[in-house]
Amino acid sequence: MKITKAESFILHVPITPPITDAINMATHWGVTGVHIETDEGIVGYGYTGTTAKGDEMIAETIDRYYAPALIGKDPFNVKQIWDELRFGPMHWIGRSGITHMALAAVDIALWDIMSKAAGKPLWQYLGGHKPDKIKAYNTNGGWLNWSKDQLIKDITGILEQGFTAVKMKVGKPDPREDFDRVQAVRRAIGDEVGLMIDVNQQWNITTAMTWGKKLEQFDLIWLEEPLNPDDISGHRKLADELSVPIALGEHVYNKYAFRDYITQGAVEYVQVDVTRVAGITEWLQVAGLAAAHDLPVCPHVGDMGQIHQHLVAATPNAIMLEYIPWIRHIFEEPINVVNGYYTLPQQPGASTAIIPRYFNEYRVR
Repeated sequence: MKITKAESFILHVPITPPITDAINMATHWGVTGVHIETDEGIVGYGYTGTTAKGDEMIAETIDRYYAPALIGKDPFNVKQIWDELRFGPMHWIGRSGITHMALAAVDIALWDIMSKAAGKPLWQYLGGHKPDKIKAYNTNGGWLNWSKDQLIKDITGILEQGFTAVKMKVGKPDPREDFDRVQAVRRAIGDEVGLMIDVNQQWNITTAMTWGKKLEQFDLIWLEEPLNPDDISGHRKLADELSVPIALGEHVYNKYAFRDYITQGAVEYVQVDVTRVAGITEWLQVAGLAAAHDLPVCPHVGDMGQIHQHLVAATPNAIMLEYIPWIRHIFEEPINVVNGYYTLPQQPGASTAIIPRYFNEYRVR
């Protein structure tokens, strides 16, 4: 099999209503990716996720630097291709961020092609470990721009749908308001429901240490991204001092950074995201590294779960998957959660094929 064509695309999918966390306000979710054609008629789709900002730089990297290097290659040599692109010309100007996210899209498309050629859904092609269902936790009711009343209404409504774990955002200018909101949610949902909080990097070490200790009383599953993601030593200090586990990975872009976090004891839930590290090839390496240290993987879903459902199903130490339904309607085989559990896809591929109607409706490039 040979690659005959590769071309980028950008979709901007509306988020209704718009959402806010401690560092972002988003009205659309950017689905920036690539479709790769082969001489056997199999087409692969891969993409990364953004807040609909900077997409054009990711697409330009794909079209100018990665696509020409793919022509004539056998997609089954995915690891060789990954190495060549990773250490190609773009290596000199960026080993994370834009170039890494562009490589993620390419790599996902190649795995999509391989599993389609095998006639298997990706999770099965990878040697599926969880053939029945995957526990989901819901993030979509806990946004920072919700009033406290709306926050409680949405989260309790999520529980009525069968979810048993939810995540909410914190990071208000006054941490006392965060404390009040977390306390109100815990009272509303009771003690049996799993609750996580996400700071989105908004705190410094003093704030995190002070308010992390105060918030421990609410029996949190984890404290997510409390500090700048480059501050490994600060996260290690928090992990040592707080009883609530530290979760992060959304803004950690390569396996070497994850290695340092893991070996220094600075992370306890590894949230590696296939759209932020360089695709499935690197995601599997990070998950294996976490397994070697007996750490659980709970991915952040920049893909909104379409690809991650396959990876979690094939990874023994992946214990749970985030659920955010913003873009599920655009896919031919969308993510599906029933009574708090993902049901696994059955169509061959990585569940990245987009319905033509929505591809045309949301395409901005």
